[in-house]
Amino acid sequence: MSEARCYEDFEVGMVIRHPLGRTVTDTDNTWFTLLTNNTNPIHFDRHYAAQTEFGQPLVNSTFTLALVVGLTVSDISQNAINLGWDEVKMPAPVFEGDTIYAQTDVLSTRASGSRPTMGIVEIRTIGYKQDGTVVMTFRRTILVYKRGHAPARPTPEIKQ
Repeated sequence: MSEARCYEDFEVGMVIRHPLGRTVTDTDNTWFTLLTNNTNPIHFDRHYAAQTEFGQPLVNSTFTLALVVGLTVSDISQNAINLGWDEVKMPAPVFEGDTIYAQTDVLSTRASGSRPTMGIVEIRTIGYKQDGTVVMTFRRTILVYKRGHAPARPTPEIKQ
């Protein structure tokens, strides 16, 4: 889609397969874990992680959540504000080297009662690995601008 979706572009039952995938690296996992002060060694201590049932470090689950949401932004929430996430589930682990993809289903839409230039859209997003294994699911509620009401995205002129 060349322009970001507005409220009117969402229809209940719509399925959006997000085109980009992202391979998770050791650096992603280590930096995110350190940045968020997560002290669980299963994310950054290979010796410790080797002794678990997984045999290797797990990718930090909040990194996975952020990544899956990020994969959807250009298709879903470029013109939106997050209101919340519900029912976040992680049915399978993510490891360094996995490539993550996403798909979103539109569950409901309604005009906002308090903001007449916006609407509320509820979606369900699935994050999955390169082999199709589902690694994360969640419901998300977003407040989306109606057509003609999104903030302008000015493009500065190039000075030569």
